[in-house]
Amino acid sequence: MGNEQAPAGPGGPGQGKKKTGSASSGGRNDNPQAARRAKVHLARNIPVEPAQSALKDGELDLQAFVAAHEFEIRSLEQSMATSKAVGSSRAFQQPRRRKPTTTRARLRAETAKRLRLLAARTRRRKLIAKGSKTADKAERPPTQRSRPKIRRNELNEPPLPPARFRKRQIHKTWLPTHLWHAKRARMTPPNNPLWRFAIPLTPSERIYRPTHRSQGERGTLVWDTSYMSTIGLYGHEGGLSRVLKRLGFIDAAYWNGKSKKWLEGTQSRSATIMRDQNGRPRPICPCTVLWNPQPLQQNQSSTQRQAFLRMHPSAFKEVFDELLRLTKMETPRLYIEDLRFEIGSIELTGPASTEALLAVLTPHPDAEGSALNQGRIFESLHGLTNPSALAANVTLAFAIQDPRLRYPPRRLEGWQDDRLQEKLMENIVEWPVERQLDSNMLFDRDARHKGSALPSQQAICKRRSETTAGAFLEPTKSDPQIPLTLLACRSASGTQTQGSWTLMLPWKCVLPVWHSLVHCPLISGGNPRFAGVNESMQVALERGVPWFPADYPGTDAGADWEATQRAKRRKDYDKRPKSKRTEWTSLDLGAGRKGELGDGLTCDFELLFGLKPESGESNAAETDPGDAMQGVETTTAPGASKVNKLSLLNQVSKTNLQAHLDATSPQALPANAIASVRIMIVGRGVATSCARIYRLPRPSAAAPESSNVGVPSTVPHGTALGDHVLPFNLRAQWLAKLFKEKAPSKTKRKGPNALDMDYRKRQLAQTLTAAPAQYPPVPANHDAIDGHHPLVPDAEDLIGFVTSGSYNMAHGRGTAVGAISVEKVLLDLQTTPKEAKLCIVRNAGENVGWLARWELV
Repeated sequence: MGNEQAPAGPGGPGQGKKKTGSASSGGRNDNPQAARRAKVHLARNIPVEPAQSALKDGELDLQAFVAAHEFEIRSLEQSMATSKAVGSSRAFQQPRRRKPTTTRARLRAETAKRLRLLAARTRRRKLIAKGSKTADKAERPPTQRSRPKIRRNELNEPPLPPARFRKRQIHKTWLPTHLWHAKRARMTPPNNPLWRFAIPLTPSERIYRPTHRSQGERGTLVWDTSYMSTIGLYGHEGGLSRVLKRLGFIDAAYWNGKSKKWLEGTQSRSATIMRDQNGRPRPICPCTVLWNPQPLQQNQSSTQRQAFLRMHPSAFKEVFDELLRLTKMETPRLYIEDLRFEIGSIELTGPASTEALLAVLTPHPDAEGSALNQGRIFESLHGLTNPSALAANVTLAFAIQDPRLRYPPRRLEGWQDDRLQEKLMENIVEWPVERQLDSNMLFDRDARHKGSALPSQQAICKRRSETTAGAFLEPTKSDPQIPLTLLACRSASGTQTQGSWTLMLPWKCVLPVWHSLVHCPLISGGNPRFAGVNESMQVALERGVPWFPADYPGTDAGADWEATQRAKRRKDYDKRPKSKRTEWTSLDLGAGRKGELGDGLTCDFELLFGLKPESGESNAAETDPGDAMQGVETTTAPGASKVNKLSLLNQVSKTNLQAHLDATSPQALPANAIASVRIMIVGRGVATSCARIYRLPRPSAAAPESSNVGVPSTVPHGTALGDHVLPFNLRAQWLAKLFKEKAPSKTKRKGPNALDMDYRKRQLAQTLTAAPAQYPPVPANHDAIDGHHPLVPDAEDLIGFVTSGSYNMAHGRGTAVGAISVEKVLLDLQTTPKEAKLCIVRNAGENVGWLARWELV
């Protein structure tokens, strides 16, 4: 009691026994655990005052004693409150637990947590291996996943994604290669998927010119086309044939002797499938049909067959509903299956497409029967640079081993071997696919499921670590056979372009094959280039074939695509400042005509066929057509304002139109009939989307007589300048450009010497005898655009629109694909077929037209 004590507290003797973490010179605490312990200790330490302060000369000072206890009581209450708030809470009771601020501490905490989980997993695995009784059902090794159930005659759900990616796939589905593409390509917006899929639009790098070279000159292009839809059709052969005939496979070539290989399953066939609408067939989309081969040893009395229908996803629901309706009409009943997420696909095109497939796909050594035979035929395709060299639409069905066993793939050798070239030519001529023909494994659900049960990547890496460096792994019993089918496709006849390979395989096997394909070294150098939707449109344009659904406005899917593109163009147009926009009403088309024909941001088929709604119901986005539409009758179809106007268009195929022209008493064409055409610019010029297509103007009835007056009289002011009178020889002006472009002069003629006296006299005489300049002067672009380019025809000669167009690097000129009105060109095709296929193409917002030639596709 006699010794005085310093007040305890911060810095007192009570705090000297605890060492706090030292802070660095930068103010950062290198030991956060020690700092936390010191903080908790300070919160639980109760400051007190020594008892000597309450005594005075050995006697108790009551007032000082009460004051001393008052301080202690307050300190006790404050310490209790602080201790309760600091050290008694749990992690799960806090709204958010703060992670360590330093990188080293955070990694240490995460590593410790990971090590605990791995240790617990290892202990459970050891207990299971020893057969311990402590291993319950939840701790048993995972068994093989059950086979997914496919419901008949109903739509199936996409596979359940992992939990961490599930929220991102609520309104769309990822492709098997989505994570690979998402790092290397521009994808569809998350809130605006394409056909309910997240699809790569184009690679992140510049690829327009490399796409042209890879698809035609050297290399290869690769697409993940797993978004393409597949429908399985099952039942007796007679019923399947009747259903396919109602869908549009009505040509005799599909069912006569020429179709033997197709019905046997060694070839595929494509056609535009139809559905009935008001007693007339309406096209839906192009579709490829593949039959399952019928084994030779099968009982001939059994006629149960299977067929796959492969189509674009934008028309899948329409095709599925039509198939469901047709199968209900058959007895015994047929049934269909939705195989969209069961079968994926990869498409390759280019001279090195076969080379890349040979380097990646290795036939399984345990294959038997037809799979073994067709696998050997596939291996004999060394040196093939164009799949179009094979028989039309041939197929190869065999089983391969896991491509990861031979990863990374190696460059093929022996392409210059004469024996391989001879064997290739023999197989192309003979094509012995029919030998030992049995069913396609891809049609078997069990085979697809077993092929999808691939070993994990960790197991593959562990096996590779146990082998010699650089050696390929040998397949074991745990490596399943992956069934696949290769379809060799040709482009449209007459284009002389590269063919393509379509690889169909189970959905879960697409990613391993994809990784090997994009890393395959090619003999020409580099690797295969992956591409997106934009590149597929570019390749189709360079080959002169229509791309579905953009170039099929006469289908429901094409009408939806055009409506979507209209909204996109309108949104981009509205984003521009007013000074950068095209003013449609002020467009000068020459001869006093002002304004664009219809809406410059659309392929305005409503204007072409008179399907515009009433004035009170017109779209506010459409602009005033201007003076260019003066004198043109625009009728309104009955009921056009109540339905989608684009859905009233009717697509007419090339075969039907040619049959209509050849028939002596042809049937009436459907209303609003359009036909797809391939457009080739004759000279200069490039056509883009929404460009206007004109026919040649009608020939003039009689040319005006030449005046005998030496100096003709001038046209009075206001006469014939505002009446939109085109030159009487406008058709001849355009035909003259055709002959000029058709036979260009190779050598330039040397003109007369400008210093020659006779030449100078002739020039002076021509100047003196020339007619005086017209007064008032003729307005600009009255007789020609910029004084030398012919005027475009009037609105009555408008026959169609360009749906896709650009500069074609394969032809060195502008090409396009469009749709024209059949009614407006039918008479010209019957009277003057050669000149009827000449047209004038003018881009929207421009007043210069380009002479072109169109061809039905």
